[in-house]
Amino acid sequence: MSVDVRTPERRDVAAIKKQARKKRQDKGKSGIVWSVVAWVLALGFFFPVFWMVLTSFKQEGDAYTDPPTLFFTPTLDQYTAVLDSDIGTALLNSLFATVVSTLLVLLLGIPAAFALSLRPVQKTQDVLFFFISTKMLPVVAVIVPLYVIVNEIGLLDNIWAMIILYTAMNLPIAVWMMRSFFLEVPGELLEAAGLDGASTWRAVREVILPIVSPGIAATALICAIFSWNEFFFAVNLTAVQAQTVPVSLVGFITGEGLYWARLSAAATLAALPVVIAGWLAQNKLVRGLSFGAIK
Repeated sequence: MSVDVRTPERRDVAAIKKQARKKRQDKGKSGIVWSVVAWVLALGFFFPVFWMVLTSFKQEGDAYTDPPTLFFTPTLDQYTAVLDSDIGTALLNSLFATVVSTLLVLLLGIPAAFALSLRPVQKTQDVLFFFISTKMLPVVAVIVPLYVIVNEIGLLDNIWAMIILYTAMNLPIAVWMMRSFFLEVPGELLEAAGLDGASTWRAVREVILPIVSPGIAATALICAIFSWNEFFFAVNLTAVQAQTVPVSLVGFITGEGLYWARLSAAATLAALPVVIAGWLAQNKLVRGLSFGAIK
């Protein structure tokens, strides 16, 4: 039988170290479990995208096998058929509408968000509530008056009608997002720039905007994704000339049946610009989305 000859103080220190070591081990085991859970969920969410890309390299016969097979002779026939269709025009329409509407949203949203945060105006909360209330209105409730207005001004099946609608649709989101980013900027920076003789425009351009640039990138990307994926307005207000990608994809579902492999190829091409934009902006996107959580 051994006898602990250490002093009470040394025994307490040893007990505290042992308890801390046990906590670190438990935390490490918990971290591994959560990592495995996160990977399983991520793979589960990614699997439909993987299957879509895989199917796009199949022939139609291989795409309909039951049970589905992972082993087949890959082909680019579906991509060739899709590129020979009218989807090229739809891609250009979606790209033009997305880029122009996103630029307009930033052009209008950044000054509005700045005024509602660093330079608050009267009834700021009422203005913010009005912005967010527009997102609560079901789009189905406005499609008939919108159709009449667009038809009367001669913009039916015109891409500029979609640009105006996408700008109006995303502007409230941009104002709310950009306002949260501006609120993280200390007001003393603007005051210091003013004391150094800088005008408000110069202070915003050279001091404030570089700080919130990750937030601007995140806002722009989210607005671009919403515009690129928008379907309801496009399917009701466009026909041939201004048809966008989501509407074009419906054309692969015909009365003869569903061209599954060809639809997968078209959907892969449609998703590619958003994936590339997200990949290029991933650093600023992560910084931007976490920017509002600092405070």
